[in-house]
Amino acid sequence: MRTLTTPVSSALARGRRHWLQAAGALALGVQLPRVRAAALPAITLAGPPAIVSAPLIHMAETGALKAVAGKTEFISWRDPDQLRAMVIGGKAQFLATPSNVAANLYNRGAPVTLINISTWGALWIVTRDGERKTLADYRGEEIAVPFRGDMPDIMLQLLAAKQGLDLRRDFKIRYMPSAMEAMQLLITRRVHHALLAEPAVSMALRKTQSFPISVIAPELHRGLDFQQEWGRLFERKPRIPQAGMAAVGSVRQQPEVLAAFAQAYAASVDWCKANPLECGKLVAKHIDLLMPEAVADAIATSQLDAVSARDARAEIGFFFEQLLARDPSLLGGKLPDDGFFGA
Repeated sequence: MRTLTTPVSSALARGRRHWLQAAGALALGVQLPRVRAAALPAITLAGPPAIVSAPLIHMAETGALKAVAGKTEFISWRDPDQLRAMVIGGKAQFLATPSNVAANLYNRGAPVTLINISTWGALWIVTRDGERKTLADYRGEEIAVPFRGDMPDIMLQLLAAKQGLDLRRDFKIRYMPSAMEAMQLLITRRVHHALLAEPAVSMALRKTQSFPISVIAPELHRGLDFQQEWGRLFERKPRIPQAGMAAVGSVRQQPEVLAAFAQAYAASVDWCKANPLECGKLVAKHIDLLMPEAVADAIATSQLDAVSARDARAEIGFFFEQLLARDPSLLGGKLPDDGFFGA
């Protein structure tokens, strides 16, 4: 009688043969090939026209993720509202983000995991009066501030409240849609002071020293260093867990991709710090408004240091506690749980 071979019996036979082959190989000390996860067709990196994006641009330019992705591209987001839309719409796998925005999205159910904090200080008040070094020195003055309700404004509120100052009573705050628009007010003499993040700080200083703008622009200075003011008022190191990298969507369940990204980003931070002008040229290729020399200046003055979210958790936690006490809505109503902090 002829024996019929069913698909199930064939599969079992194949499985038995593979098991026997593997067992034999192990007995002989033969190293079996390691099975790798399939590479993604593409990885999209997104960031603002700020210093936190410089390593992302270097990664895209050098193909730093080629082991896990067919191609890597960088796209820019212009303001925090666009960032939030990109997260919800799944427009990128990895995004540079203010730390509180990532926590807010996570607490509201968005698929976000914080990978690292990489920008620990890039906020300054750029001023026409170089003698003003503390926030109290600007009492009664008008200050142009970008992104109402987001990181620059949040930090201004925290530092003011800590020393008994009220933004509405003690200052004249002029909110602007972007850092570049705040910078333009300063350069065209329509305000005396502007709160800016790098590289907009260095851009403002560079532009006012160049012809023909230098003919009409005021002499500008770095005034209040927000990082030093934070350290002085809260009796901590002068560094703020201001922004970092987040993974979004299904890539969070791909440890090989996450590990490759974290390693490549840290390496690109080191490269940008060691090669500031070359890094500036790469950034200027992707962000038209930025000058290579200004980006190089920004790298030299910013606290760029890729620290994993787990290792930075104590500093993030202290910062978030201040935000929660100030306005719970900044974090989505609560501190994020363990799932927010990537390994």
